[in-house]
Amino acid sequence: MTGQHTGQGSMFTRRHFLQTAGAAALTTRSGWARAAFVPASDRITIGVIGWGMMGPANTKAFLSMDDCQVVAACDLDKPHLQAALDTINGHYGNQDCKGYHDYREMLARTDIDAIMIAVPDQWHAIIATEAARRKKDIYGEKPLAHTVFEQQAIVREVEKNNVIWQTGSWQRSLPSFHKAAEIVRNGLIGDVTHVEVGLPGGHHDFPHTLPALMEKLASLPNKPESPAQIVPGTPAWDLAVSDPPADFDYDMWLGPSKKEPYIAVRVYQNWRWNYNTGGGQLMDWIGHHGDIAHWGLGFDRTGPSVVEGHGEFPPENAVWNTATKYNIECLYRKEVTGYPVDVTMTIAGGSPAIAMGTKWIGKDGWVWVDRSGFDASNPEWLKEESLPDSERKVQLIVSNEHRRNFLDSVRSRKPTIAPVETAHHSTIPGHLGLISMLVGRKIEWDVKKETILNDPGASALLTRPYREPWKLS
Repeated sequence: MTGQHTGQGSMFTRRHFLQTAGAAALTTRSGWARAAFVPASDRITIGVIGWGMMGPANTKAFLSMDDCQVVAACDLDKPHLQAALDTINGHYGNQDCKGYHDYREMLARTDIDAIMIAVPDQWHAIIATEAARRKKDIYGEKPLAHTVFEQQAIVREVEKNNVIWQTGSWQRSLPSFHKAAEIVRNGLIGDVTHVEVGLPGGHHDFPHTLPALMEKLASLPNKPESPAQIVPGTPAWDLAVSDPPADFDYDMWLGPSKKEPYIAVRVYQNWRWNYNTGGGQLMDWIGHHGDIAHWGLGFDRTGPSVVEGHGEFPPENAVWNTATKYNIECLYRKEVTGYPVDVTMTIAGGSPAIAMGTKWIGKDGWVWVDRSGFDASNPEWLKEESLPDSERKVQLIVSNEHRRNFLDSVRSRKPTIAPVETAHHSTIPGHLGLISMLVGRKIEWDVKKETILNDPGASALLTRPYREPWKLS
């Protein structure tokens, strides 16, 4: 797709992707399936964990592929679990898909080849490492994990157990992003000196649970305008807190995160606006546009040496407490990356100065790409979906559909387009940027050892305490 580099927000939103993923799966089914009929003995068996935002879209894509079968579903919310079972069993016309409340029971099944994980960030590491130890191939949503330490644990287990991993950084499977990355990798804009990574700012009420809360607060004399202004010890907080629904296991949902009172607007899908369970817009999106920035530069297994971030935050104890605006400057040293020159990267959320998407600026030109369009200093690059083969001396892996690419890799045992090490390094700038913002100072990062240098306070934020009885072994 082509479009002008206007600096406006993305028209191809996450919600649009969710709405179209199932339809796209059906319309391209004949292109994905290996045969008109695949015997049950040859199908990849899949268990899905999480039926919230990405879980349904990913599952429906798998349902459309004849060489796999979804045989199990897990969720802590009974209505969500029933919706998953109705969708899966309804597709197959039987009752063979079994439902689970506890992911550990599902992972114990020896007849499941692969799992899809689409759960809040606080659960990524525990589930993924357990699945890897049980030799399950994994399709896992981004960011890879809630902390750098947890990401390192996932990488170790996946690689030790020879598990195939696909990260839900699905922009790599879209032609416009692939073309942009190949233009940069082939040196067509010269050595890149600077990259702009534009991400969203603020908060977004994905499940539309906020209106009900605001209606409850309407009678207050000093009604807050958003959950970012609701703090403990106020009438608004007292009205926001409630008992969790009887059919939702809230205590297990919190898992290793600290115990907090149930507030409806920071659970289903909106968990990402509370640092206890998510990472805000920064960590929600760094695995997309930050991932593409690394792809174009060839930085999938390296990272920045210096990171400095500044942000605007609600009160630390507010219902929604993640940064609403942020600006992070990263320095990638040539001695570390092996790139011909030092590269600086600006990651900004909620900034009108940087357009949503990824823009590489080189000595001989520039390229910008977003879900809403593609633009470049050379108008010829806008004309075709991909580069001419004569200019593709460096040819990046091609994936026409992200879930299909995962299944193909499960069969071939070749790496996916977004393997675990890539996911780990793509999110490191976001993690370090957040740490820098929280401690209020520049971070020096040892890329090889993956440690923060000479800063015990910042280093402590590379991990987090776990609530009993949960442990990451």
